[in-house]
Amino acid sequence: MSETFWDRHGLHGIMARFEEPEQLLEAAEKAYGAGYRKMDAYSPMPIEGLAEAIGFTRHWVSLVVLVGGLAGCVGGFTLLWWIAAVAYPHNVGGRPFVSWPMYIPITFECTVLLAALSSVVGMLAMNKLPMPYHPVFNLQSFAERASIDRFFLCIEADDPKFDRLQTRAFLEQLNPEEVAEVEK
Repeated sequence: MSETFWDRHGLHGIMARFEEPEQLLEAAEKAYGAGYRKMDAYSPMPIEGLAEAIGFTRHWVSLVVLVGGLAGCVGGFTLLWWIAAVAYPHNVGGRPFVSWPMYIPITFECTVLLAALSSVVGMLAMNKLPMPYHPVFNLQSFAERASIDRFFLCIEADDPKFDRLQTRAFLEQLNPEEVAEVEK
């Protein structure tokens, strides 16, 4: 019997605590292999291959930076063209109103400026920052040990395959130190 949204209301997910990073990596690979897609891993240090093991492969920040850079490039060039050719046209020494080589430095600067700003805003938005509260901190062992010496895998209740009993049983067969429910 599958649980409905109302059965899971108030539950963020089920979290397993591991002692070694290799255990977390192996558990994440098994969970992804079992069909779980909405999960997150927490570690006090970087673990090579962990992002791929939980299915995190797509990075949208580079696309946001590209779009921001292109917008800065087009915007800077258009602004300079408008100023020189439309708003304040001055014929200086018989030169044409639109002399694009003189636009390059400002166009480049606008490209870099908007790309940098869009990368910061995009990174903050995609990481859902600032986030003053996250449900995993409701679990006492996570709050005490996550940044020191323990490794955690949380399968979220929003996962299509999530079932409270089956997910708990699945996590328990991975030999964790602890399996606990994380309340919202």
